[in-house]
Amino acid sequence: MYISFDYYRVFYYVAKYGSISQAAEALMNNQPNISRTIKNLESELNCTLFIRSRKGVELTIEGEKLFSHVSAAVEQIQYGEEELCLERSLAKGVVTIGASEIALRCFLLPILKEFRQKYPGVRIRVLNQSTPQAISALKHGLVDLAVVTTPTSDTESIIYKEICEIHEIPVCGTAFSELADKQLTLSELTKYPLISLFKQTKTYEIYSEWFRQNNCAFLPDIEATTADMILPMVSNNLGIGFVPEQFLDNYPTQGLIRLDVKEILPARKICFLKGKNHSMSAAGREMERMILK
Repeated sequence: MYISFDYYRVFYYVAKYGSISQAAEALMNNQPNISRTIKNLESELNCTLFIRSRKGVELTIEGEKLFSHVSAAVEQIQYGEEELCLERSLAKGVVTIGASEIALRCFLLPILKEFRQKYPGVRIRVLNQSTPQAISALKHGLVDLAVVTTPTSDTESIIYKEICEIHEIPVCGTAFSELADKQLTLSELTKYPLISLFKQTKTYEIYSEWFRQNNCAFLPDIEATTADMILPMVSNNLGIGFVPEQFLDNYPTQGLIRLDVKEILPARKICFLKGKNHSMSAAGREMERMILK
């Protein structure tokens, strides 16, 4: 039996919308043609596929059986067409991303690698930005999207989606080996030199508030400009630092000691940001899809 695929395509849209008029609109055709096609398909299959009513059409039992197969076929073809169109539109272009260092290291790098492998013709620009800087860049159209860490603020014109949670832990070098295998309080930690990101960062703000809530003063002895600087300083016994656990998976951990703190560390999340009124290129939309999938 040979039946034109166009018949099945029309059948799919009529079943999807439950309406011949809506199917005609979706297919940019007219209602008589759509009705004629359905009648021809029913004649070819020698069965009734729809029950007509004033409200529209409903699938019969035979129609439901056919739709379960036809829908899978039509949708797979549509996905294939979309993928080919996407690949053509992504043969070249630029996508600009604002990313905090923690978000880049703990989440974004594998996605950038995958994107680069799939779309080598697209240039990727990554700007190292704090969360406030990324929000400002989005508002001024300087980046297409951003991946940063919480907390976020002033997001009225920003679309905000949480992606995953990160867990930070305190670590020290061998010079402080007496702290290993002990449960410490924040008060005890303040007796040792602390390493932190500088005051203008959200990370500093979080830890300053956390210490304050636990009746301790957060007075780091060393302030670093980037998160990447903390572990080398810790491993060289300059003090105790708080870093995401994921950092330790990609850093030589010999000589580093993970510390156990009694107080619960503040929860942090990596989030995705984009401007509500910013129209992105095909490259930007595909990057967004890969980040959020």
